[in-house]
Amino acid sequence: MSTFSADTTAFDVVAGHDLRDVVAVVTGCSGGIGFETARALLSVGATVIGGNRPGEKSDRAAAELRKEFPDATLTVLPLDLGSLVSVRAFAADVLSRYDALQLLINNAGIMAVPYATTAEGFESQLGTNHLGHFVLTNALLPALLAGAPSRVINLSSSSHLRSDIHWDDPMFTSHPYEPWPAYSQSKTANILFTKELDRRYKEKGLRSFAVHPGVISTDLSRSLDEKERAWVDEQVSAAGIVRKTPQQGAATTLVAATDLLLESSGGSYLADCVVTDSAPWTYDSEAPARLWAMSEAWLGETFPVL
Repeated sequence: MSTFSADTTAFDVVAGHDLRDVVAVVTGCSGGIGFETARALLSVGATVIGGNRPGEKSDRAAAELRKEFPDATLTVLPLDLGSLVSVRAFAADVLSRYDALQLLINNAGIMAVPYATTAEGFESQLGTNHLGHFVLTNALLPALLAGAPSRVINLSSSSHLRSDIHWDDPMFTSHPYEPWPAYSQSKTANILFTKELDRRYKEKGLRSFAVHPGVISTDLSRSLDEKERAWVDEQVSAAGIVRKTPQQGAATTLVAATDLLLESSGGSYLADCVVTDSAPWTYDSEAPARLWAMSEAWLGETFPVL
């Protein structure tokens, strides 16, 4: 890990690895960081199952990957994280094909969108970025445990530093909705979920990590208008942040997925390819289990330890 940094690319991370025995699920691999993550995994022999919203963009990305790696095994299945029906159908399809998984990379997400709800009525950013992946991960747990040692990687963001969970009103039902606080809350949720998942399953060979990929220009910002984009650019410039390419953005994900030195550091948060500190509220010892229990209550379903 000491040789990796903010400039490291996904291909730098996987260089020298042989992942022919690895089956990896990657959500949101039709572009940006997810595409580069899938690309790097395929380059070293991993079997990749992509979960994308169906459409031309997904089809085009899959065609590009198959052209670049004609001997690789790539399956792309429909997945809409804003619909738990779709999430469960995707998981069932994956389990029908593979009994064991070694990697689940929860990469897909939405950012700072206008107020909307998921198919089940949850605020869209918490519902998509957290609950969609919460249900998907729990649905795939039998295969992840069968494939142990295995890892779950949750893409968070440095934006989590702006907000804890709004414990009194996480769905914005009683106070005005604000896109950025809602996004930041969902990214904190990714970290808390990571910690609780790792606590529950580390003794069974499943470790979990949360990552900040960096500031990257991708379709994640598609909902921002010109004024909002200008504001983001100002914030990035004022903070002295250098934007990364999608290849560089995928590097931290790949470190979390492949670096054996992290095996004893499950539950950690990584940025620029190294373990780093997250927001103070993510160290509240009761918060991870609290969010897990709240998530189960919202869903009306419990996920006991397997």
